[in-house]
Amino acid sequence: MRMRKKPWARPELEACSFFVINPKENKGKWRETFEKDQPIYLELGCGKGTFMAVHGSENPNINYMAIDIKDEVLGLAKRNIVKAYEEKNMPLTNIKLMAQEISLISNIFDENDVIDRIYINFCNPWPREKHKKRRLTHTRQLNQYRTFLRDNGEIYFKTDDDELFEESLEYFKESKFTIKYITYDLHNSDFIGNVETEHEKMFTEKGIRTKFLIAVKWEPKLAYKTWWGKSLVV
Repeated sequence: MRMRKKPWARPELEACSFFVINPKENKGKWRETFEKDQPIYLELGCGKGTFMAVHGSENPNINYMAIDIKDEVLGLAKRNIVKAYEEKNMPLTNIKLMAQEISLISNIFDENDVIDRIYINFCNPWPREKHKKRRLTHTRQLNQYRTFLRDNGEIYFKTDDDELFEESLEYFKESKFTIKYITYDLHNSDFIGNVETEHEKMFTEKGIRTKFLIAVKWEPKLAYKTWWGKSLVV
């Protein structure tokens, strides 16, 4: 859905204390940009910020990073985040908001940026075969995330799209992620702690079920031979 230009968005973002104007400058040292050294959760494609506003304001013991590409949506996200913190009368110190093309995410993160969890909520399904490599869950994207997601770190993935969900299961497998939790109907599952996004609410009202999974990064164990000829796994 095309969004109208918002001339106020960029000036307002640049005046915002938690908006990062040049993310590349912090590559490899994101932890140093937060007031407190605590786990970092990253949302890829934050949209209007509803999800981030709730999570950030309810979990001050976690640092959050939210990424999208357009100033128009980031401007709305900034306002929604500020509103959530003001309503709780909380200092806004645990969120970083930024504009970044997610396909080039390796330009702003490296192995020194240890991210504990990644959220991917209702990303573009890119249904045409020639466009599938653009999916945020495609193997080439997951391999980028692996470089900065900590060992045993998690990816939370939600979508309304059946084909994207099924094919993403294969992408996670190819990229050596283990599926820890899966449901084809999130709102009627036993999962606790879901935060409904604006897209999720819209699809639910249309009777479309939300598919959800948690994938865990694992490293293959290394096998080596001892001097007496036996193989050990470490």
